[in-house]
Amino acid sequence: MTDLEAMLEALGALHPRRIDLSLDRILRLLERLGRPQDRLPPVIHIAGTNGKGSTLAFLRAMTEAAGLTSHAYTSPHLVRFNERIRLGHPGGGRLVEDDVLIDALERLRSANGDEPITVFEVTTAAALLLFAEHPADLSLLEVGLGGRFDATNVIDRPLAAVITNISHDHADFLGDDLLGIAQTKAGILKRGRPGIVGPQDEHVMAMLRVEADAAGATLFENGQDWSAYEERGRLVYQDTDGLLDLPLPRLSGAHQIDNAATAIATIRRAGLDVPAAAIEAGLAAVDWPARLQRLRSGPLVERGPANADYWLDGGHNPAAGHVLAAAMAEMQDRHERPLVMIAGMLTSKDPQGFFAPFAGLVRHVMTVPVPGTESGFPPGRLAEIAMAADLPARPAPSVAAALDRLRGDYTGMAPPRILICGSLYLAGSVLKENGPLPV
Repeated sequence: MTDLEAMLEALGALHPRRIDLSLDRILRLLERLGRPQDRLPPVIHIAGTNGKGSTLAFLRAMTEAAGLTSHAYTSPHLVRFNERIRLGHPGGGRLVEDDVLIDALERLRSANGDEPITVFEVTTAAALLLFAEHPADLSLLEVGLGGRFDATNVIDRPLAAVITNISHDHADFLGDDLLGIAQTKAGILKRGRPGIVGPQDEHVMAMLRVEADAAGATLFENGQDWSAYEERGRLVYQDTDGLLDLPLPRLSGAHQIDNAATAIATIRRAGLDVPAAAIEAGLAAVDWPARLQRLRSGPLVERGPANADYWLDGGHNPAAGHVLAAAMAEMQDRHERPLVMIAGMLTSKDPQGFFAPFAGLVRHVMTVPVPGTESGFPPGRLAEIAMAADLPARPAPSVAAALDRLRGDYTGMAPPRILICGSLYLAGSVLKENGPLPV
């Protein structure tokens, strides 16, 4: 166990037995640390169910291409805990080093004492402390869960608040009422500050308008104040400031056009000095692992069918299932291959809702456990759920074992397209075993 892992384990022992969504614990800790949240570089705060991490990645890539330095806080991590905190640096942000993070966590532990606190609250406090202590032009904060009572929601005057697509997820904490979820996520909107809103269900959008009015925030809405679409292999973005004709983003999938456009809308509404050339450069340079990431080589890839097309995605809710199915269907239209899914999911998710959009598209599903957790569906049970969604399925003990079986199944046959998906934790284990590691 590394020193960092030991520190995180010690802090994990302070985790309250029952999580209540509240800001009391983190505000108490931040007060003892001298309120670092009041000394941050200008903050862009990002909430949503799907797309918030990708939107943050686009923002970071575009602002860095313009010569700005951007801190970034995201969750969860895939392979290394350090992935959650990236410190702005000329030439590009860097993952926080172990010694810097351990020092921050030591100070947090001393300030907190033995009082209950969640690991996410500690991590958020560490990010805010480090962002306050390291100069940069921007702080990009991704909400962890919800919005109103998320530990990141301690910023009184963000430069801008961003809300990406809202759908069902984390029902154990946020419930099943979509409008209630929207109301919770709208909690990051602040008086007198712009709120940039990506594509939404019309009822969700109506709720966000109500909440924005109550908060005194001004919304900048997709479909009303700005729009984006693909035309002739280009991304066309338009708002009241004019039209941009841009290359398609490096990240795969039509949904990334929405995420890239949300980032562009944020840059323009926040008044950041990011010229069109930097936006283009950011679209080409952006990197966000395990979001329709193509795996071209590595130990796991070598175990599967030769010349197969391998894709990795951490999507895990019904909305993500629709997006992934659409992306796979688009790939099938361009180059048809047998499509096979290798899936593992946590029991807190809705696997039938995730699988449903793939009916008639996927040849069959191999279900696997999610390594490192006891909260995943047993492969046999997950296979039953997939079959209830009209997907032929069979269990396997691991991703490696599933690839071994597929190599035998497709010997002498057309190489398949293989999508490994269903959980960010599963995606992280694949990257740890196969590479490339996030940097």
